[in-house]
Amino acid sequence: SAAIQVCKHLGATVYAITSSPEKMDKARQIGADHVVNYKAEDWSKSVFLATNKRGVDVVVDNVGAPTWTQSIRALARGGRLVTVGGTGGPVVEMDLRLVFRKQITLLGSTMGSRQDFRAVMRLIFEGKLQPVIDRTLPLLEGRTAHELIERGEQFGKIVLIP
Repeated sequence: SAAIQVCKHLGATVYAITSSPEKMDKARQIGADHVVNYKAEDWSKSVFLATNKRGVDVVVDNVGAPTWTQSIRALARGGRLVTVGGTGGPVVEMDLRLVFRKQITLLGSTMGSRQDFRAVMRLIFEGKLQPVIDRTLPLLEGRTAHELIERGEQFGKIVLIP
């Protein structure tokens, strides 16, 4: 949800990938231009066709192993794959031919620099970016929060309140 907003703020056409019609609507509400349900279709093919078979310039992948190959396939020639997490597993397998044939760049990122953090926080304080909170739960329901995340039932963050 943060990547959608940041990319939209920077002027990008945003393609978002999610898992349900409800989450598709929420992604559109926060700025996604095109949304694909990965449970209903091959999202990399959908994105490729939606860009007139060009592909996208940047893919922000926070999943890892289950989406890695599709993330690379969705990229345009000279595109960048920015990996910001590995919720689906840290070990990936890839066809190196896709990397050199498309001349893509792989970039690993956590958050960025202190300057990046200040810039994003300034946008939040100015109301240009909105933190997306799915729900708040009492700290005692931390296990429930983890279960919701594991099942992928949230859109945005789950906040635990002490």
